[in-house]
Amino acid sequence: MTRANGVAYALVARETTPLAEHSEVEGNAPEVAKKVLQGIASNNRQVSRTSYVQGIYLFHVLVSDGISFICMAEEDFGRRVPFVFLEDVRQSFTAKYGTQALHAAAYAFNEEFSRVLNQKMNYYNTNPQADTIGRVRKEISEVKNIMVENIELVLERGEKIDLLVDKTDSLQDETFRFRRQARRIKQEMWWRSMRMTILLIIVVFLGLYFVLALACGPRLKNC
Repeated sequence: MTRANGVAYALVARETTPLAEHSEVEGNAPEVAKKVLQGIASNNRQVSRTSYVQGIYLFHVLVSDGISFICMAEEDFGRRVPFVFLEDVRQSFTAKYGTQALHAAAYAFNEEFSRVLNQKMNYYNTNPQADTIGRVRKEISEVKNIMVENIELVLERGEKIDLLVDKTDSLQDETFRFRRQARRIKQEMWWRSMRMTILLIIVVFLGLYFVLALACGPRLKNC
């Protein structure tokens, strides 16, 4: 197998049916890729990312909605850039062909999409920013994970939130009892004041009567 730096081979397939491919090397990369397809054919209805070792090469696989995207690169090229490359290929292929790929014949899109594979391989193999793009996308993925964890931590504080609600309800009950007690005390004070007023009126009346009785007699007939 002739060696090449970076992504050396790329394939798009439905189950074991190749739809488009491009190779920068000579050798048996297509045969190995077909073996990989046979191995993942039973698990191609969900998004998955896997790498398979073949000598000094890694076959990186991205499976999405029944379509497999495979690329081959030397092991020392790493995994981040190849998977960013595959995600880019997946987006371009899905946008261009959509559900056509689910029923297309073998190599139906090869004439057109092999050129796209060639262009993207050249870009990710030669552009120094390709690794930066991969790193940024990886960091975005890590941020998503952190956000989910933070949300889960917030959800785990539900018990504390419930306790706070219970305490708030208790404060409301205490406020209600305080108001009721204050109303009762106010009423008691009013009645006490009323009794004092009535008693004062009676005292004044009796005092006035006593003065008049001294001057006019007990029956007040002489006034």
